[in-house]
Amino acid sequence: MGVSGCGKSSVGRQLAQALDIAFIEGDELHTPANVGRMAAGTPLTDADRAGWLDEIGQRLCQARAAGQGLVVSCSALKRSYRDSLRAACPGLLFIHLQGSADLLRQRMQTRSGHYMPPSLLDSQLATLEPPAADEAAITLDVQPPATQVVAAALAQLQAYATP
Repeated sequence: MGVSGCGKSSVGRQLAQALDIAFIEGDELHTPANVGRMAAGTPLTDADRAGWLDEIGQRLCQARAAGQGLVVSCSALKRSYRDSLRAACPGLLFIHLQGSADLLRQRMQTRSGHYMPPSLLDSQLATLEPPAADEAAITLDVQPPATQVVAAALAQLQAYATP
């Protein structure tokens, strides 16, 4: 989870591969209307995100019911969004990827083929409610290369799983 440009897709894919489980790109689950809003530079509202979060929650629930692991990239900017996902899939663990606004903006400006314009970064940062101490979440800095972030995530997951 995290704002645009933090590496959710890159880290998520690599993490899923390292764990030998499936990966879902959360951006691909947005409705065409939501994609159009974001591409036009219009921030999504809670109502815009509701169906998207429901779809992600259903996918997580289905994977759990099938006894399968699943990594999903999803901004999950607000606690209420994460609560919705946890309601669909109790025990869900979030990996919060964070970086400086300058780093995130630079990444967004240099990537190609993504509908999310850099102009929406400030609204995402304003909306972001980092996970609180009572939430099941691991927070990682995205300044290092993605391979190092994934290695840190794997180490934290191991520590998290060990009582």
